[in-house]
Amino acid sequence: MAKTGTTTQGLRAAIERSGYYPALVAEAVEAAVGGEPVASYLVHQETTFDSNEVRRHVTVLVLTDNRFIVSHTDEQNADTSSPTPYATTSTESVKLDRISSVVVSRVVANPEKYVPGTLPREVVLTIGWGAVSRIDLEPAACGDPNCEADHGYTGNSTADDLSLRVSEAGDGPDTVRQTLAFAQSLSEATAATAATGR
Repeated sequence: MAKTGTTTQGLRAAIERSGYYPALVAEAVEAAVGGEPVASYLVHQETTFDSNEVRRHVTVLVLTDNRFIVSHTDEQNADTSSPTPYATTSTESVKLDRISSVVVSRVVANPEKYVPGTLPREVVLTIGWGAVSRIDLEPAACGDPNCEADHGYTGNSTADDLSLRVSEAGDGPDTVRQTLAFAQSLSEATAATAATGR
């Protein structure tokens, strides 16, 4: 389930509609937002199955005039660190000028028949700001197939701070539409920040 919109009251209502520890999630998000007006938001609740356990988590993305805020809440079963089930909530606030990439990957069925405006069946929104990078390394080689020298390693580093996947089949068409709308708002905000240098 995802909800998107543009007001602080709407954000609170979307968190409450998600039904996932709304008091806990709202308190964390509202503390991170502070007094700034909300320009756009996306609330995405996801349920996953892990062996014979059901796990839920919610991700809340908030865009203000100056910042991108991400909140993530997970529930955990009782374990060695806690005799009772518990939830972990984290928030991160990123200045818009720190966002280095907003990637929207769209999966469409029958691309030869695609009509502009048709919703993709799946969207992956990846946002990078340099806090987390994935490094893929492999042994380097030269062009000589008989060479036994050690050429070190080669690889690449990819910003991968946040990745959110939604699908029409699993989350519904509204969720796909809302994710695209939030991605567009964030892209426009980062472009405007880059243009004005604020």
